[in-house]
Amino acid sequence: MSAVTDFQKVDREVAKYLGLGNGPWIDIHAHLNFLEASPEESILTAQKYGVQRIITIGTEPNDLSIVLGLARKHYPTVCCTLGIHPHEAQLFTPEIEKLILKEGPSKEVAAVGEIGLDYYYNNSPHDVQRDAFHKQLELAEKLGLPVEIHTRDAEADTIEILEKFRGKVKGVIHCFTGTMWLAEKALDLGFNISMSGIVTFKNAQALRDVANYVPIDRLHIETDSPFLTPAPFRGVKNSPHYVVFTAQFISELKKIPLPELSQQLLENAYKMFPKLPPIS
Repeated sequence: MSAVTDFQKVDREVAKYLGLGNGPWIDIHAHLNFLEASPEESILTAQKYGVQRIITIGTEPNDLSIVLGLARKHYPTVCCTLGIHPHEAQLFTPEIEKLILKEGPSKEVAAVGEIGLDYYYNNSPHDVQRDAFHKQLELAEKLGLPVEIHTRDAEADTIEILEKFRGKVKGVIHCFTGTMWLAEKALDLGFNISMSGIVTFKNAQALRDVANYVPIDRLHIETDSPFLTPAPFRGVKNSPHYVVFTAQFISELKKIPLPELSQQLLENAYKMFPKLPPIS
């Protein structure tokens, strides 16, 4: 069976499970420039499934102009973030800092991100990661923008740095995979929690416990596409329209009707990302 046919088969399965017209939904974290389909095709498919807003994420110097260009081309459906991922922390330079400060006020830039710490892969030295993370939080504070945070195997250092910005910067721990301790600390600092398709995986009971713990007004959902396709569609590359299946899963997990969940998640997204254009 061809990859295209596989994709269409999964597409039909999503429609069978969820039907069309649910939502509206916002995918707060996707990588449109990494997707298998073109950004234009991905956006049209997402809209078909009720995904009306997508935040596409900057990660390293070479893609910042790309995500900004996508946001400007597809605004108001698409906004973007600007930031340097911890894997590429050694590439955070004064020039990148100037770029974020220059473009941050643009209507299409919803947040600073993807920033944070990742000690699992060690792609950048830990001290370099911490320095880049701290400096980008300072940029967010200067710009009055929220942040999208990546943290893996670095919980204590993440919280230590975020503590310095208590009450100064708000944001989301994106694609949350951490412990209950991290969730409690992040919530106490005023940060929200975003769940990806990982919450649907069979071995993710601890993450489901966190999802149940997080107050519904502090929760977000995302795809992190093209990664982390939710079950039972694993094996096909992720795309923003699959956020609806994670929504269905959270609806059942937290025993919240889907229309009520949609409304609450919209309120959460607009409170966290006030530059998101309204959905007409």
